[in-house]
Formats: sequence, structure tokens, C-alpha cells
Amino acid sequence: MATAFPFAALTLCVDALVPLLVYCFVAAVGVTLTFVDLAVHRLPDRLTITLATGVVAAFGITSLADGERMALLEGLVSGLGVALVYVLMWLVTSGGISLGDAKLALGLGVVVGWSGWRSAVFAVVLGLVLTGLAAVVLLSAGRASRNDPIPHGPFMILAALTTVSAIHTW
Repeated sequence: MATAFPFAALTLCVDALVPLLVYCFVAAVGVTLTFVDLAVHRLPDRLTITLATGVVAAFGITSLADGERMALLEGLVSGLGVALVYVLMWLVTSGGISLGDAKLALGLGVVVGWSGWRSAVFAVVLGLVLTGLAAVVLLSAGRASRNDPIPHGPFMILAALTTVSAIHTW
């Protein structure tokens, strides 16, 4: 049931079958990751690796069949670049960003990077902004303190799916 809204939104925005299937796969795994991250503040390797390998496999097969090799290359480079940015943030923030976020960033970076590296940059910034806004709301409402962890994974997923939906809508 939780996947109904993202599936419907993606179906309205994306008219190409393979990207739609990949995005729905990301939404399905993303919903599961969201529930886990909200509950226990973890992004399990089993799910983040499944997401990344599924996306790379689907886009890899598509690029071979359709000759979209540059899109695949841009997606792979974007995924690695986004993951590296998250690893650097993990090193700098001492716990503000986790390695689970970096592992998730790899697969999501490939997904949004398939449409161009600028899309990947936009999705990263949007995810950070959404997490920041959520933090402000929770702090203002007294539902969290400055030391409480706020799961970033759900906002990364929302940002990636919002970005690809917007790209296909315009």
C-alpha cells in the first residue's frame, strides 16, 4: 500500500517503459528502506546493494540494447561521484551522515545520473535541503533535540524520485 502513491506518481510522469520499471523498483526498495531507517536509523546493506545492483543491471542491459552507452556511463560516474561525496560527508560530519547513506547514494546516483550529472547534483542538494527542513520542523515542534539523529535516507529517496519525475515531466 505504501508504494501506491510513488508508483502512481511515476506512472503519470514517466512514459518510457524501462525507466518507469527501474524507478518503480527504486520506489519499492526505497519504501522498505524508509521504514527501516525511520524505525532503527539504519540502511541495511542487503537492501542498498540490491538497489544499486538492480539499477546498474537494468540500465546496463538497456544501454546495450538501445545503444545508450553514454547515459549508462554518465549514470555510473554520477553514482560513484555521489557516493564519494557522501563518504566525504561521513568523514567530516562524525556521524551526521552514515556509511549507509553513502551506500544508498551509489544506487540513487546512478538512477538520477542516467538523466545527466546535473540531475544527480540536484537530487543530492534537494535531499539535504529536505532533511534540513525536517530537522527545523522537528526542532521547532519540540519533537527532537539538537542531538537526536534524523534519518537522511528517506529524504534521499524522496529527492531522487522527485528529480526523475520532474525530469520526465518537463
